[in-house]
Amino acid sequence: MSKPPRYWSRAKKILSKRDKVMARLILNYKDGSLITRNDVFFSLCKSIIGQQISVAAANSVFSKFKFKCNGKINPKTVNKLSTSSLKSCGLSRQKTKGIKELAKKTLSKEFKPNLIKDMNDEEAIEYLSNLRQIGRWSAEMILLFTFNRSNIWPLQDIGLLRAISNNYKKKYLPPKIFLKKLYKKFSPYCSVATWYLWRSI
Repeated sequence: MSKPPRYWSRAKKILSKRDKVMARLILNYKDGSLITRNDVFFSLCKSIIGQQISVAAANSVFSKFKFKCNGKINPKTVNKLSTSSLKSCGLSRQKTKGIKELAKKTLSKEFKPNLIKDMNDEEAIEYLSNLRQIGRWSAEMILLFTFNRSNIWPLQDIGLLRAISNNYKKKYLPPKIFLKKLYKKFSPYCSVATWYLWRSI
């Protein structure tokens, strides 16, 4: 387990002062925090595998994928796996292509994860979205869980939208004006607010 991000304690204090709902959630869920996976390639593979399937199905496919990689999920290992070998894990044709291309682009240095740390959030989302099978939501999850960026507000995430509806007594989907208002109120710690809202559901 890694330590909470540096900004976590400060963010909790600020969010608690600014918003009654957030103050209640922070009080209710005292244990845990956002932690980092710290491996961009691993996280991207996991993200591609998990798209549009249940958590249980994703875990099953991922464990088969990990077994095929002999526990070493890195570009070299994945690049050596055949298409049929990847498909046998339960991966679709598109996901197989996405993972193979990710390995090739990482090995050829066409994709350089190290560049992301010097980009702002929008630049990083755009850069990650150039990869096959990685859209805005997947890119935001990478910035949240791998880079622990402090101000990610993933409005394509159904869980977050449901949590906002539940906690703020809004209809589903919550009005865009209200989402924008929350973004302003929670910045620069939207990632922390997102984490607590997820915890609530």
